[in-house]
Amino acid sequence: MTENHTDQHLASGIPAGPPPVVARACRDPQRWGRIAPDGTVYTQTADGEIPVGSWQAGTAEEGLAHFARRFDDLLTEAELLQTRLTSGVGDPKQALSRVRTLRDELIHPTVVGDLVGLTALLDHLQRLAEEILANAKAAREQARAEATARKEALVEEAEQIGAESTQWKAGGDRLRTILDEWKTIKGVDRKNDEALWRRFSKARDAFVRRRGAHFAELDRQRIGARNRKEELVVEAEKLASSTDWGGTASRFRHLMAEWKAAGRAPKEADDALWQRFRTAQESFFSARSAALSGRDSELDRNVARKRELVAAAERIDPSGDIEAARAQLRSIQERWDAIGKVPRERVRELEGRLRVVEDRIRAAANAQWRHSDSESEARVAQFRERVEQYEAQAAKARAAGDDRRANTAQAQADQWREWLAAAERAVTSR
Repeated sequence: MTENHTDQHLASGIPAGPPPVVARACRDPQRWGRIAPDGTVYTQTADGEIPVGSWQAGTAEEGLAHFARRFDDLLTEAELLQTRLTSGVGDPKQALSRVRTLRDELIHPTVVGDLVGLTALLDHLQRLAEEILANAKAAREQARAEATARKEALVEEAEQIGAESTQWKAGGDRLRTILDEWKTIKGVDRKNDEALWRRFSKARDAFVRRRGAHFAELDRQRIGARNRKEELVVEAEKLASSTDWGGTASRFRHLMAEWKAAGRAPKEADDALWQRFRTAQESFFSARSAALSGRDSELDRNVARKRELVAAAERIDPSGDIEAARAQLRSIQERWDAIGKVPRERVRELEGRLRVVEDRIRAAANAQWRHSDSESEARVAQFRERVEQYEAQAAKARAAGDDRRANTAQAQADQWREWLAAAERAVTSR
């Protein structure tokens, strides 16, 4: 066997052994057997001459040729098995079964020919087929071990995400990628595969539950913020008619701080409440400005100070850090409120300039808010997809008569439907 032939066998999993055994065809039947006068047919073996049949139908030459053809048929089949095994195209399990059948036929042979060579060839083929089967089994076991290890690694990663991750989008995307990769891994035995799948499913469900609880809590917080801001608006509207200029102005500043601390309410409600709050605040400060209109010299100083503040406000750039811009504006607003009244004819000019700044910063904040709304809408779509997925699983299980799986899937669908409803309410209430 050449070096090149050996490499081919190694690549195909076929063992590279000694050269194939060759048995000789029975071209000279009289060399391997004879027919006695009584018609008994004999052939030569390593242990001597043995009877293999009887011939009464013609000449001795015809009889030996007949039994030699039987031998050649066996030899041809053995050589074909050898060719198929060594080339890698034959099924070693089927070949081994046939080799054993041929060996059984040689226990009490009915042929004339080189039985020693044929037996040696069959011995060689049996060893070859057994070795090929052993190598294939080892390869399958190694592939199964590698596939199991890959799935175990994916399960461990999924369990970590399910237990710890708060990167909701990235975590969900990674779990979907793990599932896609999982489907490509074949060869794990059924028992281990089912156990690993249960662990993966449990980890994924844990992540989904924590994510749902997180966004449900955000929705609850926004509802709480709306309720708190409604309370602040009611108090601001009561203070709008107050003539306690100093104390009420201070209280409005505190109301503004509490407003900001309350957090974000659903967008539509937040905008409406803010408008009411600002109207009440402006009503009070306009009244205070009117009451203090007699203080001409002080009002002139107030005009100069407010001009400086509004100029500083106009220099605020909300295109970068919006919170920093808000903080600057809050600081300016607080100092603005503390200054007091300016002449009526200057109020519109100065507050109008400041309102332009406020609107510009609010517009920048609203742009960020609208960006966050897209996440809420994506969450609604994701929740709806899960409801449809579990309802489809429930329907499929019911159609298959599997009530337990159908009930489990329906319970999951109902839970997701509750989360979907909460998410939709949160989106539509903005």
